[in-house]
Amino acid sequence: MKKILLYIIFVIILIFAMPIVFTNPFDKTEEVSSEEVPQAFPKANYGDLSHLKLLHKDTGEVEEIEFDTYLYGVVSSEMPASYELEALRAQAVVARTYTIYKMMHGSKHENADICDSSLCCQAWISKENRLARWEENVREQYWNKIVNAVDSTSGRYVSYQGEPINSFFHSNSGGVTELPVNVWGGDYPYLQVVTTTGEEAYSGYSSEVEVSKDELIQKMLEKYSNFQINFDEVNCIQILDLTQSGRVKTMKIGNVSLSGVEARSIFGLKSAKFGFEMKENGVKFSVTGYGHGVGLSQTGADSLAKQGKTYEEIVKYYYKDVEIK
Repeated sequence: MKKILLYIIFVIILIFAMPIVFTNPFDKTEEVSSEEVPQAFPKANYGDLSHLKLLHKDTGEVEEIEFDTYLYGVVSSEMPASYELEALRAQAVVARTYTIYKMMHGSKHENADICDSSLCCQAWISKENRLARWEENVREQYWNKIVNAVDSTSGRYVSYQGEPINSFFHSNSGGVTELPVNVWGGDYPYLQVVTTTGEEAYSGYSSEVEVSKDELIQKMLEKYSNFQINFDEVNCIQILDLTQSGRVKTMKIGNVSLSGVEARSIFGLKSAKFGFEMKENGVKFSVTGYGHGVGLSQTGADSLAKQGKTYEEIVKYYYKDVEIK
């Protein structure tokens, strides 16, 4: 009887021990997105361009910073980290190219190569401030994604006939990009009109601005001291001509003729691609797109990435006859 009892106890112990014997406690892994894990990529040698002087517009201070470290702040400021990784990589290449172009062709700033303002150069934000603005649960994932976008393209830039291009970019083209000649007067053969599908899904695609009659008069007088308008006239405001991309090229407001780019600036419109409607108390502008419309569209890049395009394909879609070196 005693032997039988011992045998039963042995069998019970063996049953409980088997899962431990055949399971390796060190093999337990958790699936983590590759975008969340920092990856090591070879760093390019930038030579004389390895560091740049960055002007902080708010303080006037100039900071010397390593090239790709600077790009972390640009990419994380210029494009949402929630965008597709290939879109972020395209942004990294374009921002790198823009920076190289500025450094090679002379800076607007006396003691710095570039500044941190999107109104002048490129937007930039420090890592500390960037992390603070993201929700805590995505901070590490988003930052690692930005670093991946920059480091995995380290040293790569866009060239035309062997030279870095002036790689303009903007938020949302409203479906069609613009020629630079219609914005600044310059002509670049690699910047042509390009159509992009899918941009209407983004918040920057359409917007409206309503301006009262008094506001319109005040805003116009700030720019044109001889401005006059009679709102009782049927054609007191007219769009006279459109660009190839459908943006306002020239228009007339009262006794003043001006470009669509000027009107955009005066009335705070997101784009020069707009129409208007006369209202009883003023004017309503209906706007398509966000930004000047030249070069790479950021929402367009994300839309193309969602369609399976690589960053090289995205870049070459927006800049014609170029190479990525």
